[in-house]
Amino acid sequence: MNRFPTWKYALIALVIAAAFLYTLPNFFGESPAVQVSSAKSTVKVDTPLVGKVEEALKTGNVAYRGILLDQFGVRVRFNDTDTQLRAKDVIDRALNPDQNDKVYSVALNLLSASPDWLTAIHALPMYLGLDLRGGVHFLLQVDTQAAITKRVENIASDLRTQLREKNIRHGGIAREGQTIRIRFREQAVRAQARAYILNNVPDLVVNERDDGENLLLVATVKPDFQKKVMETALQQNIMTLHKRVNELGVAEPVIQQQGADRIVVQLPGVQDTSRAKEILGRTATLEVRLVDEDAMRSGSNFGVDVFPERRRDGSIGQTPVKKQVYVTGEQFIGASATFDQDQRPAVAVELDDAAGRVMRQVTRENVKHLMAIILFEKGKGEAISVATIQSEFGSRFQITGAFTPNETRDLSLLIRAGALAAPMEIIEERTVGPSLGRDNITRGFHATMWGFTAIVVFMSIYYVVFGLISSLALAVNLLLLIALLSLLQATLTLPGIAAIALTLGMAIDANVLINERIREELRGGATPQAAIAAGYERAWGTILDSNVTTLIAGLALLIFGQGPVRGFAVVHCLGILTSMFSAVTVSRAIVNLIYGHRRRVARLAIGNTAWK
Repeated sequence: MNRFPTWKYALIALVIAAAFLYTLPNFFGESPAVQVSSAKSTVKVDTPLVGKVEEALKTGNVAYRGILLDQFGVRVRFNDTDTQLRAKDVIDRALNPDQNDKVYSVALNLLSASPDWLTAIHALPMYLGLDLRGGVHFLLQVDTQAAITKRVENIASDLRTQLREKNIRHGGIAREGQTIRIRFREQAVRAQARAYILNNVPDLVVNERDDGENLLLVATVKPDFQKKVMETALQQNIMTLHKRVNELGVAEPVIQQQGADRIVVQLPGVQDTSRAKEILGRTATLEVRLVDEDAMRSGSNFGVDVFPERRRDGSIGQTPVKKQVYVTGEQFIGASATFDQDQRPAVAVELDDAAGRVMRQVTRENVKHLMAIILFEKGKGEAISVATIQSEFGSRFQITGAFTPNETRDLSLLIRAGALAAPMEIIEERTVGPSLGRDNITRGFHATMWGFTAIVVFMSIYYVVFGLISSLALAVNLLLLIALLSLLQATLTLPGIAAIALTLGMAIDANVLINERIREELRGGATPQAAIAAGYERAWGTILDSNVTTLIAGLALLIFGQGPVRGFAVVHCLGILTSMFSAVTVSRAIVNLIYGHRRRVARLAIGNTAWK
């Protein structure tokens, strides 16, 4: 009656063993480390860099415990802080011969001290949030309306040029906020202009109006286009911030959208607020110039600017370009990966009207010549693209070449990352010291442990053996919850610790229901074996209903919450799932092991209402 098949016991044991393995890394602490990341948008961190770092450490006679390559860069672990500091200097000198133009950012960091065999099976510790580790928190307000206004202004400028080229006479084009007003004197001309705009500018809604003196066309951007511009501006700013934060060497930065027009930036472990502000506010500019092909053929660079060009094979070439700048980064308003008419990968670029007119004239005069896009960061320039002008183009054109789809995506990101798509300002700034973070961890740990101890004492006194079984199941629940958080690489915050403590208190409710149900069956005259079976079976429906309703509330917090609320909700929802498994399945397995194999059970040790 109260027996599980062998496979079920084995499965429960396997789950608990796996949970133990994935919980282990959280108990090893952290060790000093050095993190190497890209200091330039065009430099990638890849496998060959690992070899360079290892060679630098070997040459400098610096011992290290391990090295790994992940999404954050190359990270090297050391035994002590003194070795870490010496290694940072050795690696920095080896990778950055020119200290005034650093290619890689070398920063101090902390890594989990868990053994390599745990890391090999992706058993990693939980990330600690800002309130537990210390660091800097920024809330930035993005002026998305400015991005829309800029796009409307560009459309208005384009219309002036296009209507003039089509010989459609008008009395003037004016932008009022996010509305474009075009004046006409003749009804037929207005109708012609309206038809042209509807066919060529699909993002506008065009209406005819009269003000008594003039015939008007009033054009407004469609709501879905406004939404697209706002989303693109926000995502481009987030992408740019990601690239800038990499220079700080932060292992687990949080850069995410909050609401419709705000960005949260959290930098755990960073205490220098001024340095963080400097990085976040850093500007990068783009320039479009013509390649000096005469200098390229002759090999003479006299009187020209020469910029390094990072090629697909990893080599560095030198590209001579003319001094005249035709387009700057502020005039790029969009870039995306696409395909040309021959279905070859290309990058579609959009400029504002002024740059479009300049580009139209320059390309008309330089078909089949080379054009270069130069990216400037920290006063140093680099040719990120050198392509042949295929035909005359204006504000919208394609950059073609021997690209792969991945390369065109990278190039479009580089172009967009040259500048922020919309202005933004810091509206909230907060610094959390490392000592406060450690204090939060200590207090949270003590609160959880004291709560757990109090529950164990109460359950053991009130339910005796069944109380001890419930406490053991509760310990398994805590183990499973920590393992899940580690496996998912969730970020643990102070509200998350509160959710763990709350989960323990709520999880024991299920065992209380089961134990009380068993008592009721015993009072009704059931045998101990029958009481156990009926207690678990009849309490299950109540346990399921209560946990489902609580899970619904937790999911609502997870979906609609932000920041600390969301961190609480993640732990809360996972805790509900683990508690249903541990309180019912694990505790039943233990009870079955104790009582299930007995032919005759005289009494159950379940408190002062135990029956013979």
